[in-house]
Amino acid sequence: MVRFSASQSVSISVPQRPLPIEAYLSEPDRLVYALAEQQQVETLSPTLFRMRMKPIRFFGISIRPICDIKVWLEQDTVRLSSNHCEVEEYDLLNDSFSLNLQGYLVVQSTAKGKQLRGQANLMVDIDLPPVLGFTPKTLVARTGSGILNGILITMKQRLMRQLIDNYSAWATASSQVSSLT
Repeated sequence: MVRFSASQSVSISVPQRPLPIEAYLSEPDRLVYALAEQQQVETLSPTLFRMRMKPIRFFGISIRPICDIKVWLEQDTVRLSSNHCEVEEYDLLNDSFSLNLQGYLVVQSTAKGKQLRGQANLMVDIDLPPVLGFTPKTLVARTGSGILNGILITMKQRLMRQLIDNYSAWATASSQVSSLT
């Protein structure tokens, strides 16, 4: 069993809008759809989502993890945690594969306005195929952790771009509806 891990932090300036970002983040699906494309997400309950990740290529092997992600609000902090993961189309691999994603996003007030700060940690444990037994462990570890870091960077970039765009559109539309009533 080999373990790979990666961590990324994020800080996003929140533009001032008619409605607060805290109200927007009170709906868990809004964070999920900022992290992943809509066709990758299936809603299982108001706080539980199944995410089909894009395929991950590792030393000629391609796997596509499917993770159930719980998202909830805890004292002004949006938290997310994977609670079940499997690899699509590789039932035999599921016994030797585990993926753990933990993260949070919190609104902080600063002298310049509001900021979103957060962090995500991703860890994968997997039994490698025997053919990779001859590959130096440091190369395998570096490559695996690099792939996980790439996944987190992609999620971070999408979050930074999509969350603020979605929030701004929501705040504008919601304030217009409020002014009509």
